[in-house]
Amino acid sequence: MQIDRGAYPDARTPWEDPSWRATALDWLDRQLAVLDVCETGPRRVRLRPWSVIIRVLAERPVWFKATSPGSAFEPALSEALSRWAPEHVLTPYAVDAARGWSLLPDGGPLLRAQSLDVRHWEQVLVQYADLQRALVPRVDELVRLGVPDARKLPRLFDETVAGNRTLGVDEREWLLAFRPRLVDWCAELAGFGIPATLDHADLHDGQILVAGPGRYTFFDWGDANVAHPFCSLLVALDRAAEQLGPEVVARLEDAYLEPWTAEHPRSALHRAATLARRLSHLTRAGSWGRLFPATAHIGDPERAAALLRML
Repeated sequence: MQIDRGAYPDARTPWEDPSWRATALDWLDRQLAVLDVCETGPRRVRLRPWSVIIRVLAERPVWFKATSPGSAFEPALSEALSRWAPEHVLTPYAVDAARGWSLLPDGGPLLRAQSLDVRHWEQVLVQYADLQRALVPRVDELVRLGVPDARKLPRLFDETVAGNRTLGVDEREWLLAFRPRLVDWCAELAGFGIPATLDHADLHDGQILVAGPGRYTFFDWGDANVAHPFCSLLVALDRAAEQLGPEVVARLEDAYLEPWTAEHPRSALHRAATLARRLSHLTRAGSWGRLFPATAHIGDPERAAALLRML
């Protein structure tokens, strides 16, 4: 096997436990036998603090993923999404929700591997908005699956500030003094009446697959929350601006918001998008706090603290 530890050579993952590794590989082997997969090369293991991924080389590659405790809901969520909105997501071959394991098909090339223009991002965001809108009636089911509930942002703010050990005394005092403004923003955002749904929370071109001409698949839901839908715009628009220039942001925001104009005036949607993008720094900080609860990976709590400072 080929082992890739990326930028985390000292991170401890379940892979280091021989018993866990043997059990996981046995499960993987049994699932591959059911699928009649004929392997064509060495397995490639990708170890990160938030997941263990094994790429099985075959005529069409197969992917095993083991989540961290902070994203243990992901296999069950992936399975549910494949029933509710199969045109937008991968359909797992198998899941073990109790262990946080899933076996996934190859879904095509990553969006980041393509020569992109603004039309690709427009199509992505419209299709992603369609997915979010389809999931609005499923919010309670999403929460029951274990997807973190980020609908009450002031509470999330309090928990994130209290739980982050890298904030200095002055920073903590500044954030607490800032809290009333945050509460006002949350109240204004709620006043638009846009319902909560699934927020990917890390929607960039490395989490989107090209399923065919003009068709895209969304995957890697470990950062996800139940939250205001427009929180998803932060990462997507920032990534598109890095690639294509800041002038594309207004056009892409318009494209994403178009499906929502059936129920809301466009001017209100743009104001809601501005508020949600600002507040989504908080939901992302919450995700990083879940995935990196210990100071062993000190750079990641620091990243969560940096996100808080952007509010």
